[in-house]
Amino acid sequence: MEPILDVLIIGAGVSGIGMASRLAMECPDKRIALIERRQRIGGTWDLFRYPGIRSDSDMYTFGYQFRPWSSYKTLADGKAIREYVSDTAQQYGLHDKIHFGLKTQSAEWSSADQCWTLTTLNEATGETETFRTRFLVAATGYYNYDQGYRPQFPDEERFQGQIIHPQHWPEDLDYAGKKVVIIGSGATAITLVPSMAKTAAHVTMLQRSPTYIMSIPAWDKISEVLSRVLPDSVNYRLARRRNLFVWRSMYKASKRFPAATRRLILSQARKRLGAQYKEENFSPSYNPWDQRLCAAPDGDFFDAIRSGKADVVTDTISAFTENGIRLSSGKELEADIIITATGLQVQMLGGMQMVVDGKPQDLSQKMLYRGALIEDVPNMAWVIGYVNLSWTMKADLTSEYVCRLLKHMDQRNAVVATPVDHAHCRSSESILSALEAGYVQRADHTLPRQGTRAPWQVLHHYEQDKVTMLQEGIDDGILQFEKQRATPAQIPVEKAA
Repeated sequence: MEPILDVLIIGAGVSGIGMASRLAMECPDKRIALIERRQRIGGTWDLFRYPGIRSDSDMYTFGYQFRPWSSYKTLADGKAIREYVSDTAQQYGLHDKIHFGLKTQSAEWSSADQCWTLTTLNEATGETETFRTRFLVAATGYYNYDQGYRPQFPDEERFQGQIIHPQHWPEDLDYAGKKVVIIGSGATAITLVPSMAKTAAHVTMLQRSPTYIMSIPAWDKISEVLSRVLPDSVNYRLARRRNLFVWRSMYKASKRFPAATRRLILSQARKRLGAQYKEENFSPSYNPWDQRLCAAPDGDFFDAIRSGKADVVTDTISAFTENGIRLSSGKELEADIIITATGLQVQMLGGMQMVVDGKPQDLSQKMLYRGALIEDVPNMAWVIGYVNLSWTMKADLTSEYVCRLLKHMDQRNAVVATPVDHAHCRSSESILSALEAGYVQRADHTLPRQGTRAPWQVLHHYEQDKVTMLQEGIDDGILQFEKQRATPAQIPVEKAA
């Protein structure tokens, strides 16, 4: 039998490495390990390799609170983010604690043993490996790594060119001098258009409905100037607070004054595009932040359209043809390559089965406690980021909260912590029901539920979460603790690899 770990983290992407680094800093006595399905650190940023892939949040809020981002580029590319995450793991001595190439199949909690047993599959060898841990952290993201959302279109088989989903981008794809049609209008499409337009003959973004697109500075000139007089750590903290204020203010304004915010965003698009601006292509039917806004560094998306190298078409698909796509309006878009940037397929906990004392757990019937722990599930945290701010801002708070909780348990000589809903406050709404994005609405029935009161509400509100997770007391009568039971056959404790 493997030795029992103190904390096992599933996932070595941004969230998993952030959690492990925080544990290394604040709980250095804990024996930890990470399980990663891929062969490298990076998670999402190792999987996606399409042209121009970049963050859709500024790097001063997307970077870790405890490790400054060293570049002044506002939206970093995928390679830079992978290196940042890997360098963070190196700095905190995590590389030797990561078990690569293992897909987590199930996690089973035993109240008798007061620990989790994880069954994993080594996808290279087909062998099964097990791990035992007192506390489990799921840092698996929220989508299916095997496949994205890919609707089937009429007569696809007729098309003579290539059809590609961005989640499975061919490394050797040559699109120079070719006509490209990108189906979709989300962050991926907004990124692909200006990147591919540089060498493609022409790029068309085909959308059913428009998205809000904001031009933001590609370079943080304020931080660059301040770096001449301030230490890097101080400059980073200031930039993080400044950008947090800007994004939160924008979100609050969107909710409080949606019409004014809408006019502001559309006026920016109108100004950038000039004669190329068409109301039907850039005027969404919903209010700002009902779906996530898309960012275009220095307006690169608008520049590609204005140059004539790219355009936007708002219509629906009637059928694929031998040479492209026939639209419902009767128009045909010629294409050598069609890219289905149609979104993600939401998946909870990386698809693993969660079992407590022999009973399978349905996450869609659970609430999240303080946005981090799962109702009635002992010793388990789930890292889920913000939809209206950088993902990492919430991941950082969750890692700090987990460290607080583990220290509190040690002080109480407790080994188990379980959040229990005594007030029966579960509602029918999911934790993301306020977001109208297609990928969320399709998966709403699989998501955890909202509570009608704190601490069972997931509000996507950084200021409130900071108080709830980092300042309020751990003991609140909802979190139930257990001391260690008389151990039957004690498994020897050894240092984890």
